[in-house]
Amino acid sequence: MTSLKDIAEACGVSVSTVSKALNDVSDISAKRKDIIRQKAREMGYLPNMAARTLKTNMAHNIGILCADEHNSGLTHPFFSHILESFKNETEKRGYDITFINHNVGPTHMSYYEHCRYRNLDGILIACVDFEQKQIQELVGSDLPVVTIDHVFNNCSSIMSDNVTGMQALTEFILDHGHTRIAFIHGKTSTVTRSRMIGFYKALESRNVTVPDEYIREAPYLDGAASAEETRTLLKLSNRPTCILYPDDYACIGGVNAIHAAGLNIPEDISVAGYDGIPILQQMYPRLTSYAQNMKEIGRTAASQLVDQIEHPRTTVIGMTMVSGEILPGCSVAARTEGR
Repeated sequence: MTSLKDIAEACGVSVSTVSKALNDVSDISAKRKDIIRQKAREMGYLPNMAARTLKTNMAHNIGILCADEHNSGLTHPFFSHILESFKNETEKRGYDITFINHNVGPTHMSYYEHCRYRNLDGILIACVDFEQKQIQELVGSDLPVVTIDHVFNNCSSIMSDNVTGMQALTEFILDHGHTRIAFIHGKTSTVTRSRMIGFYKALESRNVTVPDEYIREAPYLDGAASAEETRTLLKLSNRPTCILYPDDYACIGGVNAIHAAGLNIPEDISVAGYDGIPILQQMYPRLTSYAQNMKEIGRTAASQLVDQIEHPRTTVIGMTMVSGEILPGCSVAARTEGR
């Protein structure tokens, strides 16, 4: 195995100079760093992570906890994009990632115990039941923590701007002449509460009211439940002209129910989703949705967590809001009174 001493001899410099070049210390010229790094690559040098850990007291390993009720994990249509962006950014900063669970072989342990077992430097928490005692234990521990779409007072959180997003999407529908707008929202959570606020803010700004029977609930990502709520809405004597869904995937269930009722989208009834999942922009008619900036959420979460790990005394703990954009699509038709 190639050592620092081997590289030093090949370059005609000291071991100390090689170490400084590989660790990007500022008192060596950029040209010399490039020469040494190129020689290290040619010789197949790989850093000794165990030695690095002993020297810096850091494992350069970040944990990810993502365990939603559907057990979708890395296939979750929203969080998978965030985690991919998070992974890319942390790797650029020199960190590996480890996924956290309850078990290491036959041994059952808490999330915090798993983090300590893996000697993690920090943890990202996304898509979990934030009220769990084990989550509270992790957030209250001495580990740097960043959460996605949930706010704790003692750790940083990266939030998609769900209030502004849902308000913008509802205003887009209002601009198309719809006033009979139904909203099938997700189960109670911080995200759901924020979207409900945005929905009603948009209605109030236009002096529009909707009947309580237009407000329904279905779990996120549950197409069957959204289909059932859609059938209930279609049976109303004064049915809505547009239906908002909890997310793009749930919207597919609603679209199927509408088609099964012999109705066309958007000619007979309009629909809109939320998230802006790229693959669902291929459906016909192209889905109107609000695209959350998943890449930026992941990148910002990684940057914030690494800063907390490396600069704990100067990194500000707080909430960062990330905005998205409307995807106009073709599933919301312009409506005139009487239609």
